[in-house]
Amino acid sequence: MTIERIRPEPRMSDVVIHNDTIYYTAVPENLDANAKDQTAETLAIIDAVLTEAGSDKSKILDATLFLVHKEDFPAMNEAWDAWVSPGNAPVRCTVQANLMNPKYKIEIKIIAAR
Repeated sequence: MTIERIRPEPRMSDVVIHNDTIYYTAVPENLDANAKDQTAETLAIIDAVLTEAGSDKSKILDATLFLVHKEDFPAMNEAWDAWVSPGNAPVRCTVQANLMNPKYKIEIKIIAAR
């Protein structure tokens, strides 16, 4: 059994890979952007991390999207639909949640194959 931790810190690792399965959670960097733009930016961050880990969005198995305002659901879906790999949509759920940084409109957790 191998566990690879990318950019580990005392509290958490940026990415964890176990048995060729990638675990990652992304948040937006531009906290002044609207929900659609924060979602698109977060998905682009996920693309970069998956590439670094030797994978891509077509290999995402599961995605959990944490959305602060339910009114942002259509905007979030617009960004998601433009991004998701055609024919390779993962299992997905969206949860309304109060995120720790009040400027976050979204946080996305993924599990992907390598």
